[in-house]
Amino acid sequence: MTMSDDDILAPRRPRSGGRSRAPFSGTEARGPIIDQDGHEIRPETLKEGFQEFRFDFGQGNPFANLTREQRIARIEAIAKLLDVAFVLPGTNIRYGIDGLIGLIPVVGDIITTAISLWLVREARALGAPWYITARMLGNVAVDGVVGIVPFAGDAFDVMFRANMRNVRLLRRWLDKQPRM
Repeated sequence: MTMSDDDILAPRRPRSGGRSRAPFSGTEARGPIIDQDGHEIRPETLKEGFQEFRFDFGQGNPFANLTREQRIARIEAIAKLLDVAFVLPGTNIRYGIDGLIGLIPVVGDIITTAISLWLVREARALGAPWYITARMLGNVAVDGVVGIVPFAGDAFDVMFRANMRNVRLLRRWLDKQPRM
């Protein structure tokens, strides 16, 4: 079925001559208006221009109130995103955004090394001892230095997976710690 030029340029009107039966075609809402928290919004506040809405970020930093398990889960999620988030089609080779961002000469390697250093800092904040963080820093240093080499360094980033190694080191150390 082909459309004429008139149908494309002008909206189609209902054939019955009356109003369209499509839902939400009118200007008024058919039920209560609910915000994202599940509270009903009064219609008169909508006419006033959304003055009732505000952002509430709570007390201080929203990332500061995480539990130990949530911090560990966040570290693992970021490491997976950096190192093994995607699969190269037709192969079994996994890579992450570390390998993609690393394709940008020098700047990309600085960015990914900074993110990796932040993961080491988080591990230290979780109480990892100096010898664990020293090994983690060594992995980040090797990844950063070799990653600077164009293309060969990016291939090394994909195979070395410094962030996953660091998470594995941290996880082994955490598993040996007594539960509180």
